Amino acid sequence: MTSDLQSSWTPFWAVAPGEILVEALAERRMSQAELARRMARPLKTISEIANGKTAITPETALQLERTVGISASFWNGLESRYRESLARRRAAEELEQHVGWSLKFPLADMVKFGVIPPGANRTQTVSHLLSIFEVSNPAGWEQQWGRTTAALRRSTAHKWSAHALAAWLRWGEIRATQLDVAPYDEGKFTAALGTARGLSRLSAFELAIEQLQDLMKAAGVAVVVLPELTGTRVSGAARWLRSGFPLIQLSLRYLSDDQFWFSLFHEADHIRRGRKRIDYVDDLEAEPRAETDEEAAADAFARDHLIPPGRYDRFVVAGDLTAESVRSFASELGISPGIVVGRLQRDRAIPPSRMNYLKRRYQVALVSSSQDH
Repeated sequence: MTSDLQSSWTPFWAVAPGEILVEALAERRMSQAELARRMARPLKTISEIANGKTAITPETALQLERTVGISASFWNGLESRYRESLARRRAAEELEQHVGWSLKFPLADMVKFGVIPPGANRTQTVSHLLSIFEVSNPAGWEQQWGRTTAALRRSTAHKWSAHALAAWLRWGEIRATQLDVAPYDEGKFTAALGTARGLSRLSAFELAIEQLQDLMKAAGVAVVVLPELTGTRVSGAARWLRSGFPLIQLSLRYLSDDQFWFSLFHEADHIRRGRKRIDYVDDLEAEPRAETDEEAAADAFARDHLIPPGRYDRFVVAGDLTAESVRSFASELGISPGIVVGRLQRDRAIPPSRMNYLKRRYQVALVSSSQDH
């Protein structure tokens, strides 16, 4: 009469095994004392199982199979689900205690950009954050990500949030894992950088990013462009991921082509020189600049790779710094006019207010949507 229970019945809810045992004994008109005798177990043990105070062990499950006729696998599964439900209940209570921790993150931005789902309550938000960072609790986050952000090489004079920065970096890691990146090849990477500067002339930034990603993937480097999150104060980051390939992660902090392409080549130099695989996070408009030899070298590489120094010097010395001459010079170099304007402004060859209309303004919405595939 118990074959159905033995073979197929599995509850879809977490119920205390003791409750099922009490019902099974009632069906069989068997008292707990009789069951204790049949199993040669203390009555106190049977009572505690019935009351949920003692778990059903695999050994006890086998004894119940023989005495009650309900399979051991049923009891083991029931006990496992019940204990898991209790653990989840306790975990939910713990999550409530970590709501304050979750508020340190730029949650509005993370929802806006789809990093965490909308409509989550407070404890669900905590749970989403822990899952995103692949940690079990905020203490684990501090040990993994708190140390990570503290150890990063930053070139910035601005105040920033470690929690916001960690969220932005993790977002980039997740996006990078969606790219099919070849093994890193330094020669191919150098060649790809030579080609990449010409992409600055493309009017469609979405297309430029797609082609840039394809170039770099073939060279073994992931490139991800993500809007900055409130509190990050970041232009770009260069890191080597656990998976073994480097990641160049860029924001659109200043939304102009000169800043974007300078950031790309600045971070690329960190990758080129990253034999020790040191991670960098940069805010390239912070002052003072070039705080370290590494930052000075990356600035120089970006500056000279975009505009060869000899040609730039001759252009400036000629003194014809008009919009028409800038366009012509940029065309000769194969780069966008905005990059030339940005360089002239940075070197104070022209005022910061001049020729800004030659700079192309990029749209965050286009970038965020283009990479959601």
